[in-house]
Amino acid sequence: METHLAPEFAGSRAGQEAEAILRACVHCGFCTATCPTYQLLGDELDGPRGRIYLIKQVFEGALPSRITQQHLDRCLTCRACETTCPSGVHYSRLADIGRAVLESKVARPLHERLLRWGLRKVVAEPARFGFVLGLARGIGFLLPAAMRRKLPQPRPAGTWPNLQSQRRVLVLEGCAQSVATPLTNAAAARVFAKLGIQLVRAEGAGCCGALAHHLSAEAEALAYMRRNIDAWWPHIEQGAEAILITASGCGVQVKDYGALLRHDPAYAEKAARVSELARDPVELLAGLDLAPLGRPGGGRRVAFHTPCTLNHGQKLNGRVEAMLSQLGYVPTPVRDGHLCCGSAGSYSVLQPELSTRLRDAKLAALTGGAPELIATANVGCQLHLEAGADRPVLHWLELLDRPAID
Repeated sequence: METHLAPEFAGSRAGQEAEAILRACVHCGFCTATCPTYQLLGDELDGPRGRIYLIKQVFEGALPSRITQQHLDRCLTCRACETTCPSGVHYSRLADIGRAVLESKVARPLHERLLRWGLRKVVAEPARFGFVLGLARGIGFLLPAAMRRKLPQPRPAGTWPNLQSQRRVLVLEGCAQSVATPLTNAAAARVFAKLGIQLVRAEGAGCCGALAHHLSAEAEALAYMRRNIDAWWPHIEQGAEAILITASGCGVQVKDYGALLRHDPAYAEKAARVSELARDPVELLAGLDLAPLGRPGGGRRVAFHTPCTLNHGQKLNGRVEAMLSQLGYVPTPVRDGHLCCGSAGSYSVLQPELSTRLRDAKLAALTGGAPELIATANVGCQLHLEAGADRPVLHWLELLDRPAID
């Protein structure tokens, strides 16, 4: 797509990066076929092609409005359009750049600014999030039924294995997951301990930075990334062979550290190394002998929801289902498995109406094959689906950790 940058963007990194992405787009429209919001709303400006056109206008000097901002806000950044695109357009990066420019040019109402600030300052900080979640659970009987359903159910982590092994892998504790679903990493530690691998929690590591990054708080996001790198680096120097990230949304972010910090002379090389070491659990398990785990499935029927960050972001679609089959589970068919569940990080809070419609459609697809359980690979998807589901929703690693579900 021919693009003529306005003078204010012509010499900037953001402008040059956006121009390169825009020029790759041939405006074919294939992306609209797989865009969840376009399918819901039927508006060209609520699909990737329309949003690309809006961003192009801004970089060419057009004055954006609240309407422009709202169309970009409705984007889930699910990246289904990237999977579909025959030209390899890096739409998600263009959306991040465009949103950041709009934040500086279009003033949000006070209530939106406060909500977005609160999400960054509470959810990304485990101590604060834990306090707020505990308070909400304590007064749950006073809350509206719809809000009560959204409160995560307590998930005791159980015992973290006391294994000392030559094979050591770092594990990201994360922010929301460490508070709302602590069972996930504990289950991972028990599973990998059976396979002779020690999971190491690095003191000082925390939020991956994705929440701030997608809310256009770039400096804040980079600070989280640098903090994690600082916490992990001594362990990497001592031989940690990988960084396990059990939340697929965090996994996409950490795998992108190298690109996001490539201009930082103090961190570029370390960030690139961290991205090289980042692994989703299914990637790490794929190279191991799983015989010590037995066949925990016992023929139970499981519907697996592939998060967009696992499917379109990390390109690992189908891998978890194959592994569950190998371990005795029976994955049930899921219609339109490529479509987003509507969680999308903070999207379920910022766009509740669209998010709920997407969730209900996803649950109908997941339960169509009459599964006993629903499993997924990302904390946000897990909690979002659980709020509307009529059967247990688990992280798939819990299925490998039999005591957690017996």
